[in-house]
Amino acid sequence: MKIGIMQPYLLPYIGYWQLMNAVDRYVIYDDVNYIKGGWINRNRMLTTAGKDTYFTVSLKDASSFKKINEIDILQVPDKILKNVQQVYRKAPCFAAAYPTIEGVFQFPEKNLGRFLVHANRLIADYLGIETELIVSSELEKDNALRADEKVLHICELLGGDEYYNAIGGQELYSKEKFADRGVKLSFLKPELVPYLQFKSDFIPGLSILDAMMFNDRTRLREMLGAFELV
Repeated sequence: MKIGIMQPYLLPYIGYWQLMNAVDRYVIYDDVNYIKGGWINRNRMLTTAGKDTYFTVSLKDASSFKKINEIDILQVPDKILKNVQQVYRKAPCFAAAYPTIEGVFQFPEKNLGRFLVHANRLIADYLGIETELIVSSELEKDNALRADEKVLHICELLGGDEYYNAIGGQELYSKEKFADRGVKLSFLKPELVPYLQFKSDFIPGLSILDAMMFNDRTRLREMLGAFELV
């Protein structure tokens, strides 16, 4: 049983979804501390000038001392959807993809954790990801554990004998320690496959919404498989 565990981010780039698609069970880690200045409530998209810009969901009293699911959304700016319409309305897959993006930002939920879980489920469905999604805060587990001990604990609870982590986790987790507990640890290294973004030079690593606007679902499924395990 392959397990993946990641914090929920706001419409993250393709590598996030590659990991979700590659495992059998994926835990949305909503009960860990919020990372200020990270990707939990912001991401990047194109501008009409073919550059990249941030879009952000503003939060109420956000703090790194609070869990993601303990923070409320202050506002989902109307301008996010307006900018998506303005920038991408002539993109080849806009008509197919926009209703899903609209469903993300018009979801009437003030809790950040629940808002992001809903967003994850909508995008996963659009991408055809059939992985079982599990919300961490709904798991009966030992929340006193930290770091790799908590990850191993979750793997054991879910019957996981393989654990996939993002490539950045190489500095955090030891393959030997995981192997000693009967879990094979692998790191997913994504390939950011170039695609045509109007007539601009390709800007890699933008929000998944960008990939959805320019690639049909068949092509997106191919992109989900473009990674290496190390």
